[in-house]
Amino acid sequence: MSATPTSGNLGGSPLNARPDVNINVSSNDAAANRSSPSIAAANRQSYYDSRGGASLPASFSRLGFLPTYFRRIVLYPQMDLEYTFTQMVYLMRSPSKVYKLTSWRNQTKNQWARDDPAFVVIICFFLTFASIAYGVALGSASLSGLLRLILINLGLFLGCGMILATFCWWLANSFFRVQHSHSVEQQVEWMYAFDIHCNAFFPMFVALYIVQYLFLPFLLSESFFATLIANTLYIAAFAYYHYVSFLGYMFLPFLRKDQVTSMLYPIAALGVVYVLFIVLNINAARFTLSFFF
Repeated sequence: MSATPTSGNLGGSPLNARPDVNINVSSNDAAANRSSPSIAAANRQSYYDSRGGASLPASFSRLGFLPTYFRRIVLYPQMDLEYTFTQMVYLMRSPSKVYKLTSWRNQTKNQWARDDPAFVVIICFFLTFASIAYGVALGSASLSGLLRLILINLGLFLGCGMILATFCWWLANSFFRVQHSHSVEQQVEWMYAFDIHCNAFFPMFVALYIVQYLFLPFLLSESFFATLIANTLYIAAFAYYHYVSFLGYMFLPFLRKDQVTSMLYPIAALGVVYVLFIVLNINAARFTLSFFF
């Protein structure tokens, strides 16, 4: 299907200040943008990135020795926060939509991974705030205690995330790829594997940092019902982590779907651990927090 392009400036946009900017927008794209805020945000980010930013500050060029991804961390106006929060909402409601946007990004930018660090930066900010809240609530409110909690949580998110991303990146490229001698060879990008970890981590953060915190007095009680609810919360969070990770690799067209399905197998192991914890009356919330406090 094709549409006749029309040219024009975007009314009310800062880009109007630049006479050399001429944006071609098809009628189909305009309709898609009006019907889907997420696609509109993705379109805006793609156009912004394709021109290197509508108005890059001078300090951005002075950081030229850094990759663009890290320069945007230093200069936060370069990050698209609206698009990031849209993805976070989708991860809680319909994670497959996030990977549909990823497929669209690959078609426009020829890469699967995000080139915007906003998602990682926001999760790090949330983890810092959550660490302080837990420290105050559980009696570790000293400056050194709070700093230790922040570093541990950031280390778990970034450090373990890099290890898991590296393992899944190696696994997918070594065993899951479809081999075609007559087509261009494609590989999973390491940054995309890390993006999948970040996507899967966010719902886990909501469950094990926010929901757990709200019900902390009950979950840490000695009753069997508290143990049951705490263990169910943990098993659901870890199972959802594996499910979102599975979706991330399933959407890659050059990976074998039957092989990617094996990434769901750890959920069965989690079920065994869940039953074992219930039988032994081990409260997952008390067990986990005992390593921090």
